[in-house]
Amino acid sequence: MKIIDLKTRTVAIPLNAQLRHNTGVHPGYFLRTVLEVVTDEGLVGLGEVGGGDQRGALQKLKPRILGLDPFHLGMIKQKVLRSIYYLSNARLYAAIEMACLDIQGKAFNRPLSDLLGGAVRDRVPFIAYLFWRYDRPGGGHDERAEDMADLCVQLHEELGVNSMKLKAGVMDPMEEARVLELCRERLGDRFGLRIDPNGLWSVVTAVRVGRRLEPLDIEYFEDPAWGLEGNAAVRQKIRIPIATNMYPNRFDDLGPAVRLGAVDIVLTDLHYWEGPRGVKDLEAVCRTFNLGVAMHSGAEFGIELAAMLHTAATIPTMTFAGDAHYHYLTDDIIQGGLMKYEDGCIRVPTGPGLGVALDEDKMKHYERYYEEKGDYYARFHQDPYRPKWFPMVGGTCEG
Repeated sequence: MKIIDLKTRTVAIPLNAQLRHNTGVHPGYFLRTVLEVVTDEGLVGLGEVGGGDQRGALQKLKPRILGLDPFHLGMIKQKVLRSIYYLSNARLYAAIEMACLDIQGKAFNRPLSDLLGGAVRDRVPFIAYLFWRYDRPGGGHDERAEDMADLCVQLHEELGVNSMKLKAGVMDPMEEARVLELCRERLGDRFGLRIDPNGLWSVVTAVRVGRRLEPLDIEYFEDPAWGLEGNAAVRQKIRIPIATNMYPNRFDDLGPAVRLGAVDIVLTDLHYWEGPRGVKDLEAVCRTFNLGVAMHSGAEFGIELAAMLHTAATIPTMTFAGDAHYHYLTDDIIQGGLMKYEDGCIRVPTGPGLGVALDEDKMKHYERYYEEKGDYYARFHQDPYRPKWFPMVGGTCEG
């Protein structure tokens, strides 16, 4: 079997609100680049990657994989990811690996999880991922801790989720701490609580917030300050597990993170950690050093969500509910539309490979929608209600 083509398309899907974070605003839609790896035997594998329009970058890699066997992922990884540093991009390689594993599963008529050692669970739990919203359903913006707590209760009731994470670094740090206090009060002691300012806060601010949150017995504090040194400094001063999807988010920095004592829990991500097989490598290292593992969300559509589900299903130590932006999407590009939540979980697809297929009508529709809306990564995630705003690391507490 040989790879004979790599096709790429960029699509955008509307959200039910604009989502704020400390580096800008998702302006009412997510966008992803979808790739199809075509073989000479007629099998087509699906992949997906975010970070803006990646069609040009993927097409630059196309000559490196044409003629290769999609089962020879070691060779493909060397040629795509390892051979030349200025074309090296783990995100792009991960999308290609995803597609090749989809092909392999289809060739054997087995689900992708079987290629990774087999599933130990048939469904994966997810969280209520809370973002401060502009133009939320029904109108208005989220402005107070009560707004976030209301959203958390709503998602708990509608989706059955039993954990939450606040995307922080947007409002005053103490107002964001109050969100978790309200969620604990409204949803009880067994409801999981997390907070993630994406490294925005200074060590002093992060420690102050962490000490306020210690009585809540939260699951973890994610990337409280900037860099390995920042996370390590916070970890020394508070009694809350420190998690990360930023420091480290690649194998080069994993050893230094362990030596510094910077982290307790690493969030896996198919793109940062070099595909589903790379995530399995990461999990083995985490197990060696007694680090916990959780799952990061990159605003994925159904192709990547399927790959995340298959991968998570094979990791016994992944006991934390996974991140997902998925409940903000209004539609999906896969046949059957949005995957369904059942008691806070999404079932692992059972078909061959990824177990999902493209809906061509929706692909065409959302390709047109992308061409209409454009690549907001090129616009620096602008804040439509604060035109002079720009992100700044080192937020401090006031009051």
